[in-house]
Amino acid sequence: MWLLPLTCLPCGSSPSPVCHVAPPPGLRAALLLSAFFMLLGSAVRSVPLAEQPLRRWMIHGGHFLNGLAGPTIMSAGPFLSTTWFAPDQRATATAVASLFCYLGGAASFLVGPLVVPAPNRTWTGPAAPVTDGAIRDRIQLVMYAELSVIVVLFVAVLLYFPSRPSMPPSVAAASQRLSYRSSICRLLSNLRFLMLALAYAVPSGVIGGFGGVLDLVLSPAKVSQVDAGWIGFWATVGGCVFGVAMARFADSIRGMLKLILVLMLAGASLSSTWFTLTCISSFTHLPSTTAILYTSCILTGIFINSSIPIFFELLIETVYPVPEGITCGVVTFLGNMVTGTLLVFLTFYSTDVSWLNWCLTGSCLFSLVLILFFRESYDRLYLDVFVAV
Repeated sequence: MWLLPLTCLPCGSSPSPVCHVAPPPGLRAALLLSAFFMLLGSAVRSVPLAEQPLRRWMIHGGHFLNGLAGPTIMSAGPFLSTTWFAPDQRATATAVASLFCYLGGAASFLVGPLVVPAPNRTWTGPAAPVTDGAIRDRIQLVMYAELSVIVVLFVAVLLYFPSRPSMPPSVAAASQRLSYRSSICRLLSNLRFLMLALAYAVPSGVIGGFGGVLDLVLSPAKVSQVDAGWIGFWATVGGCVFGVAMARFADSIRGMLKLILVLMLAGASLSSTWFTLTCISSFTHLPSTTAILYTSCILTGIFINSSIPIFFELLIETVYPVPEGITCGVVTFLGNMVTGTLLVFLTFYSTDVSWLNWCLTGSCLFSLVLILFFRESYDRLYLDVFVAV
């Protein structure tokens, strides 16, 4: 129970020194449904059918079901941190929850090249050349392994995942939020939110598509598929570690999220420009070595990936009392739209993918400019700090 100033009653009730506020809905139902979609999608795509056209549709359907779970999983971190953690721990909790899912993507950079042999290559086992059937069997093995992991996660969520703590950790955690319709209208009419949403969605969406075809991007530089996987792995893991560290720093000096984003995006712009110019060293005459390609590409991934939880926290502060799940769900959808658009263009311009490097650099510079002109505010933090407990 909190004592609220009469001008800050989030429930809009009549003036009273004590405000009994209903807590927001919990996360259990949404997470359980998302885990079920992941389980069903993974099971559907893992069915070993002999008919290839039917198998193709089963795989597409499985990925569609898995995609339905994506927005909840990727945007649940800020809601989880608000519901369960104190104000001086929220950014760190958001970073851990938001970036932990990226470790699966980092693992995919290694599992793919190490488990599934590349076409037209020689497998290092007792067998001689690698056939299409052998590659297909290895892919099937990976899908069975992923299905096993998802089964364990679904059972864990089903048996134990509470909706909320018995006692809210802050005023913001106990306060009511706007309805779904009111939230969407406020988001679409808020220019500052739209600026910040684009600043988040463009670089994160581009790096998502860029990382998916990293082996194609680096193949002109004579970088193998395995080496490209290691580059993607360290860029993702480094972004997770650096993101948690910067979030902890943001918790210790609250109210400095914009400055942190400016520094991160400036680093991303410089490193992506370095990488792009290195890839065309025949024109720029810059030194192009394996170490330089590794360093510039990994630094770009670290700066962009680590900025994601900081973006989430600033977005929530900007549009409060819009629910955290709606805010992060909208910007995650925009990021996925950017990634999808990039991959559509890639299907038409797949011969020379050097244009992807310029898209990456341009997205970082575009985001940096938007953040520089963005006017920050901390409405949720104000509520937690200036309301007596």
